Amino acid sequence: MNETATAPTAPLRARAGIDLAALRANVRALRARAPGAALMAVVKSDAYGHGAVPCARAAVEAGARWLGTATPEEALALRKAGLPGRIMCWLWTPGGPWREAIEADLDVSVSGMWALRELVAAAREAGVPARVQLKADTGLGRNGCQPGEDWAELVAEALRAQSEGLLRVTGLWSHFACADEPGHPSIAAQLTLFREMLAYAEGRGVRPEVRHIANSPATLTLPESHFDLVRTGIATYGISPSPELGVPADFGLRPVMTLSASIALVKRVPGGHGVSYGHHYVTPGETTLGLVPVGYADGIPRHASGAGPVLVDGKWRTVAGRIAMDQFVVDLGGDEPPVGTRAVLFGPGDRGEPTAEDWAQAAGTIAYEIVTRIGTRVPRVYVNEEQAG
Repeated sequence: MNETATAPTAPLRARAGIDLAALRANVRALRARAPGAALMAVVKSDAYGHGAVPCARAAVEAGARWLGTATPEEALALRKAGLPGRIMCWLWTPGGPWREAIEADLDVSVSGMWALRELVAAAREAGVPARVQLKADTGLGRNGCQPGEDWAELVAEALRAQSEGLLRVTGLWSHFACADEPGHPSIAAQLTLFREMLAYAEGRGVRPEVRHIANSPATLTLPESHFDLVRTGIATYGISPSPELGVPADFGLRPVMTLSASIALVKRVPGGHGVSYGHHYVTPGETTLGLVPVGYADGIPRHASGAGPVLVDGKWRTVAGRIAMDQFVVDLGGDEPPVGTRAVLFGPGDRGEPTAEDWAQAAGTIAYEIVTRIGTRVPRVYVNEEQAG
């Protein structure tokens, strides 16, 4: 097992173990779900908290032909780290690094005329044609160009710039609003509108390399949405995009991150002892308390106070009282594990530990947020960095 860490070899206060073999296996499982389409591994937000560069490399090794980021800065960082191939970024604001993106050979998404104009100006300045993907708003109501006159104008202007050698339209794409809710009527409506907007653009002469709308849930459950490319985000990291769709194992996926910390203190206290701010937990009788040295500054959700599960010494414990900035307490029920015992907050779940989904349920959120919010002072420790055989 190949293991590297961003911290010294001394015992770590906390660590997020990242299993790159699991990530590669997830990419292969997702490719098998969409055998007729290429796969884009989405590594935005530092690969959902897992570490963008190591995860991007592992995904490419497993057959991902595209990488996806939200911001151009994220995409440029991948290029700087030496990641080859196709990288797409889609969240732009006025004055963004258009020229740098063009010169780094990125695919950039455009949703409106302001962005197209800035892109064209940058391409003219760089003397290099830009690679552009036009995004259609088929019903999500966020980024993307509205159908009708707006789409017609964007397509016409993109084709005009393409005829001048300033850009090449490499893709047409959109994004689902409710693919994680099986049977939601918006799914069929968005697919229908996407096909109509594709037909309009292609009828005017756009010849995209890729057409894509499928995110993780659509990749797993909507084969009719796969087109030429699927974009897998959270599923790449072995987390189900929705409990309604199934648990990760139902799709051949394995969670990649295991979050743990070293117990910093174990002490015996009497019954009636208040625990943490506000004394929202009071010991029901004599017991032992264990101090876990991570808190909301590390990304542990304060909303999981009194509910977050932790595996300590082979037993599930629950956060006792409020989660503080740097620490929280578990009631050990009289057990006295040695200081330094590993407390596992979440992992794949097959060794008895809680999962990110368990923490999501405890905090009233989604598992995406649980892994993505783990902070930078928690070292990422990569295992299985080298691909087997």
